[in-house]
Amino acid sequence: MTKREERGPTEKTLRGDKLMKEGKIRFLSEMQKQVNEMERLLDRIADGDDASLPAQLYRYAHTLKGSAPIFGFASVGAVAARIADQWEWALEEEQNKASVCFVRKSVPGTKADLMQLKMEWNILQRELLTVEQNGQGDWQPAAALSGTLLVVDDDAALRSFLVRRLELDGYSVHEADSVDSAKLKLRERTYDLILLDLMMFPLSGYELFDELKEDPTLKWVPLIVLSARSDVRDKVRCLMLGANDYVTKPFEYDELAARIYSLLSRTRNFEQLAFRDPLTGVFNRRYFDHQLELELQRLARDPAPISIAFIDIDRFKRVNDTYGHAIGDLVLQGLAHLMQQHLRPTDFLARFGGEEFVAVMPNTTGEQAVSRMESVLQLARQQPIAEFEGQSFSITFSCGVAEWVPSLPMKQWVVLADEAMYRAKEQGRDQVVLAGYPEEAAQRISTEAGAGLKRVLIADDDSILRSMLASRLKKLPLQVAEAADGEEAFRYLSGNEVDLCILDGVMPKLDGFGLLERMKSDAEGRFRNTRILMLSGKKREEDIAKALRLGASDYMSKPFSLIELEMRVTRLLETER
Repeated sequence: MTKREERGPTEKTLRGDKLMKEGKIRFLSEMQKQVNEMERLLDRIADGDDASLPAQLYRYAHTLKGSAPIFGFASVGAVAARIADQWEWALEEEQNKASVCFVRKSVPGTKADLMQLKMEWNILQRELLTVEQNGQGDWQPAAALSGTLLVVDDDAALRSFLVRRLELDGYSVHEADSVDSAKLKLRERTYDLILLDLMMFPLSGYELFDELKEDPTLKWVPLIVLSARSDVRDKVRCLMLGANDYVTKPFEYDELAARIYSLLSRTRNFEQLAFRDPLTGVFNRRYFDHQLELELQRLARDPAPISIAFIDIDRFKRVNDTYGHAIGDLVLQGLAHLMQQHLRPTDFLARFGGEEFVAVMPNTTGEQAVSRMESVLQLARQQPIAEFEGQSFSITFSCGVAEWVPSLPMKQWVVLADEAMYRAKEQGRDQVVLAGYPEEAAQRISTEAGAGLKRVLIADDDSILRSMLASRLKKLPLQVAEAADGEEAFRYLSGNEVDLCILDGVMPKLDGFGLLERMKSDAEGRFRNTRILMLSGKKREEDIAKALRLGASDYMSKPFSLIELEMRVTRLLETER
């Protein structure tokens, strides 16, 4: 007997076994509903009720085929695979024309397979009541990785099992049961990795690819596709679209866990190279610029105080000139370490350049940020920042703090903190200075920032796309308004000076072409200074020509690149009417 066997199963293994058993119970509950629904669909298909029903039946079988073996029910998966194979023709549009012939061939065999699934369910249900199921292995990563994962799958039993099992491995896990709910979650928070089921209803996982890989804030998030389809064409398509890995259902959980661990490890190694200062280990200027934009986007959705601190080591040139650059590097590393120890986990520190650092402190007022930085400065005064061959080196620093106010552009915010730091230098160094915001000055900043901004109206009945475009354009110095239909858009255009209207071609109440006709026929000429960028799923040349004839300045077909749209918006706003 090995020492491991003498110790018995670990707590994690026992919890994993418990989760697997709970997953099996949940799966069998869902399986019963799915088999009953497939029987109902089969009866309706035989009666010729609805041409869309065969595809629905296929989706149920496809889900069972992929999920059952993961819970150890290989026999269920094999029967479900037979059903899926019999109805896969329903996904091929050109073959749907001959569906009557295929239905006649598929119905008899499917009835027999559904009877077998019912028998399998009864047997497995009895087994669960009498037998304790064993776990599926004891692989564990060499070192636990933290991270926030998003599981997107419409199979409730499998999704629940994955969420709880991944949480057991130390991850924070969120879940989404559809592409639309996944899009909402991706706008609400940042994820370290996404697990995406390919075959979902009503939208497939493919519908999420464009959003993930065209949005700069999402394109680098690792993506693992989960699918019961083993067709090499699906694998190639997913990998070409940007997926990092493709795992075929059924899969062993341990293999999936290893793939997640490996992908997160590689991603973090890449982050070290791309976003970290190699000398101090803190974030670099590139990461600072990127993250500060994300923070301002978050504030647009959920207002809260936020402050930045600009830090410059006093007389750093003298350190380099007297002791050499090697000692200077030790001093930079020492200050970075000291600050990281005394900033909160929600704050982040970046090396701005040379001996300059910048700290971003969310949910922090200017006064609170000054207090925090003064505490760090006091520690720097009291203890050496670095040591080399028995010699200690101490420093002080000058710091400028600026709290963000609404409508303040990001570049100006950084400049204010920088200017406050220079005032600290001028006043004798070794101190923290808060950028002044008298009430009238803050009001002036807000007014001036808004007064010179051009106004853009986004008119689209797709709330997700509208929100995505608004979020994207608010990063630019623009005022952005939204309308959910053509009538609402016309009212807004009639009452406001709008420089550019991003107009959906197909909307309720009044479509984009109808709105263009109204604007063109306006006798008062109220819309002569408003440019129109038409967005439409229609790609025919006559539709494009019609839009341009009615006064549109530009035309983009859906789906489109968000980066390209931003470039076209910028170009249209820079061009005089």
